[in-house]
Amino acid sequence: MSPSLPPFRWATVSAEGTLWLLRRNCSVSPKQVGWFFAGLCGVSLGVAGFFWSQGATLVLPFTAVELMAVGTAFLVFARHATDRERISLRDGRLVVELEMAGETRRCEFVSQGVRIDTGQGREGLIELRGGGHAVHVGRYLRPDLRPELAREIALALREG
Repeated sequence: MSPSLPPFRWATVSAEGTLWLLRRNCSVSPKQVGWFFAGLCGVSLGVAGFFWSQGATLVLPFTAVELMAVGTAFLVFARHATDRERISLRDGRLVVELEMAGETRRCEFVSQGVRIDTGQGREGLIELRGGGHAVHVGRYLRPDLRPELAREIALALREG
C-alpha cells in the first residue's frame, strides 16, 4: 500500500514531484485579442473612409490616432496575458520560474534550506529564501489565499 499523498489545492502531485502553476486570470488569449483588434480596425477604418469620402477629412487622422492608442493598450495586455509562476519540488530542489512579459527568471533552492515568509499585511507576497537568493510568489492569488499556498509549499518541503 502506498502512503497517501497530502491533499493540495493548487499543486499537482506526481511520481516526479510536486508542481504549482499559478497564472494570470485572463478571459481572452492574445490571439483572440489580435483578431478582435483586426476587426475593430476594419470597421473603424471603413466608417472613417466613408466620412472622409463625404468631405469630413479630419475623421481619418483621428481614427488612426484612436486605433494606435487602442492597439498599444492591447499590446500591453497581450504581453502580460501569459504571465505565470511555476514552482516545482523535485529531487530535493525547489525551482521557481517567474515569467513576466515574455522574460523568464529562474531561482533554484535546496529544499532543506528554504525559508518561507508570508508578506507583511494583507497585500504581501510569499517570500521564498535560501542560499543567498530570494523570490516573491503568489501574485496571481488573492491575498487571503496566499497563506494557504505558503502552508502547501511548507508541507511539501517537509514531506519531500
